[in-house]
Amino acid sequence: MFVKICGITSEDDALLAVAMGADAIGFVFAPSPRQVAAAHVRDIVRRLPPEILTLGVFRDESPQRVVEIVQSAGLGGAQLHGQETPDDARFVKSKVDVLVKAFPAGAEALDRADDWRADIILIDSPTPGSGQVFDWSLAEGAPSGRRILLAGGLTPDNVADAIERVQPWGVDVSTGVETEPGRKDPRLVRSFVARAKQAGRELTPRTDVDPLAHASSDLYDWQEDE
Repeated sequence: MFVKICGITSEDDALLAVAMGADAIGFVFAPSPRQVAAAHVRDIVRRLPPEILTLGVFRDESPQRVVEIVQSAGLGGAQLHGQETPDDARFVKSKVDVLVKAFPAGAEALDRADDWRADIILIDSPTPGSGQVFDWSLAEGAPSGRRILLAGGLTPDNVADAIERVQPWGVDVSTGVETEPGRKDPRLVRSFVARAKQAGRELTPRTDVDPLAHASSDLYDWQEDE
């Protein structure tokens, strides 16, 4: 079970998430109490093991700016959380290694999620970032045979139930492991990762897909276009 800890704002919390077994961490560049600057993120990313997937989270940012920030911060990819069009997503995907596209649970766009050409499809609460649990049956509209990352109101207490119900490829948490916005609680992070991993092991065995398996080794240098 792939586990992502999002809303990281400090080096201590990034290293904590990695030490507790997280596979990916996310940095929010959209307006939010957890918003961070690219230069700060770059300093954090340099301290992380190369196998950890690092993602920048954006909402309705220009595709060019998304690519610029991902590259300047040394991130592994971008997570788009707004009304980005398939063309926007394809542009970003052509210039970064990993693309995650988020959709609200139950959204009609889930029926054509493949149009965005994302490596991972994230299904979130209809009110993203609210930390509210949604009806997990709404996640059933996602395309089958895809990497589905489930988010929205997950906590150490409910993550195992969510995994059993939805059977996603991975889970994503932010609010559910915090003491306050942007500050992670070590006990909650440890419990969340452990319970998610255990729940994943209890699922019917199936082939997981490495989100980096098809990533390009040639990174786009945004500075070359200036």
